[in-house]
Amino acid sequence: MILDKKVASKTAKYLLQINAIKLNPKNPFLWASGWKSPIYCDNRILLSYPKIRNYISDILAINIAKLYGNKITIAGVATGAIAIGVLVAEKLNCPFIYVRPEPKKHGRKNQIEGALTKNSKVVVVEDLISTGKSSLNSVKAIRDQNTEVLGMIAIFNYGFERSVKEFETLNVDLNTLSDYEFLLTEALKQKIINPSVLDDLKKWRKSPENWNN
Repeated sequence: MILDKKVASKTAKYLLQINAIKLNPKNPFLWASGWKSPIYCDNRILLSYPKIRNYISDILAINIAKLYGNKITIAGVATGAIAIGVLVAEKLNCPFIYVRPEPKKHGRKNQIEGALTKNSKVVVVEDLISTGKSSLNSVKAIRDQNTEVLGMIAIFNYGFERSVKEFETLNVDLNTLSDYEFLLTEALKQKIINPSVLDDLKKWRKSPENWNN
């Protein structure tokens, strides 16, 4: 769910401005999944821009406090959401942990790094929701520690139907600052794309595995 329309537009504008999100339907990107994609998103780039970094972390912190209070633990999903998660936890004066995709093969073999006490109430911070697999894997790992996941808040969400269903199935409350629809609207305003490619970009979101094959 989008938290605020003005925030969604502003977030999309910032991400396009710094090339954290790139749209190129004529020369699509190749994802690790093998999908061809007209969009590539790397929100870690925003960490290099203090004004945007502060805006995003402030908005995340404000909304987390509104939705869940401040007697919580913030969890960042490795690796993209670790830094932004730390900034949010600092603003809320909350404990912070981060979750690896899988347990380490050596040392203490941790999947969760940091002090996560039993019965903690956790809010997961994500930089990006695509298929939702890695995000929900983190939720499962936290729940396995006898702790409660109150919800997840992300910077950007592609809004794939499969990920929406997965979040519903696992009963995870998901909120995002911006999404694909707001991105397309902002990209049109900035003349990064033109109306002639809009239908094709919307088709990709509906069936990314079959697009441009």
